[in-house]
Amino acid sequence: MLEKLENINLVDSVVVLNDFFLDRIISISDLGKVYSQILEKSKFGGSIRGIPQKDIKGGNATNVAYALARLGCPVSLITVADKTSSALLTELFSKFEKASLFVIDGKPGRTTALEFRDGENIVNIMLSDLGDNENFGPEKLGVREQQALKNSKAVIVANWASNKKGTELSKFVFEKSDKAFHFIDPADIQTRSEEFKEALNELHTSLNSLCINENECNILLKQYGLGTISDVEGTKKLVQELAKKIHVAIDLHTASGSCWSNGSEIEFVKSFQVEPVIVTGAGDVWDAANIVGYLANLNTHERLVFANSASALYIKNTQGCPPTLDEILSFVAKN
Repeated sequence: MLEKLENINLVDSVVVLNDFFLDRIISISDLGKVYSQILEKSKFGGSIRGIPQKDIKGGNATNVAYALARLGCPVSLITVADKTSSALLTELFSKFEKASLFVIDGKPGRTTALEFRDGENIVNIMLSDLGDNENFGPEKLGVREQQALKNSKAVIVANWASNKKGTELSKFVFEKSDKAFHFIDPADIQTRSEEFKEALNELHTSLNSLCINENECNILLKQYGLGTISDVEGTKKLVQELAKKIHVAIDLHTASGSCWSNGSEIEFVKSFQVEPVIVTGAGDVWDAANIVGYLANLNTHERLVFANSASALYIKNTQGCPPTLDEILSFVAKN
């Protein structure tokens, strides 16, 4: 695995679509205390002080693209932003020689992510204003964007759940990139689970990988009457059954490990045990490393180890910065 990655030569671009958000992360260590303070302040107004917060770039597509760029992968991000936020994007990606931006003028999304510590785990709840990400269809893509798709090695459509035209967009970009490897990471499909099931029926012939987390997997399993994932063996069985049902290979990432199945074969790799300091964006980093694993022709076990390593390095990084390829290689060698 290490030899393959050390000699990797990524020359073909990965195209990532389509969401960009301005994110604020608010860390809450004692939910009960803060809730009581909010109730008290709601009567007369005022400030609740001492709540750690930070602003970062966000959006699944933007995060995946940035993580890919950090790994040295040529990447093209197709998204929407206004004049101010477009300048932020340009600044973020300007240090990467192999990164290209295709920014359609419009309103970016905004998200406030509330991170709660539940014992040793961190969970997050996101409050989102979708902006123009909500109606991003094929009509947004001009000649330049379509040429980028045609020349791509891989295409990932991220955050399908926030885009009412997500299925329409996916069909179009997969058709325009017919020789590329195709991924979808739908994000939280809770309110559109039946619609996403229908979307998979339409897209499965051109879709190579469905990238989902534990929550999204359970929502889909429920749609097909298959139960809920639990222990490793139970997870492997259900993911295999789900992949067989939807006729699409599944790349699942959870806190305990990662799993892949094409409906007949199955692989599970446990997560590295690290102390998390951030969870928002971890799935996007996992997706990026997973894509690079495919492009590097890693076998399934190697690819999941690589993606797990990237995610582990990210969640323990106090700056919330995706790892570089060298950092992952060093981590894998030590662990």
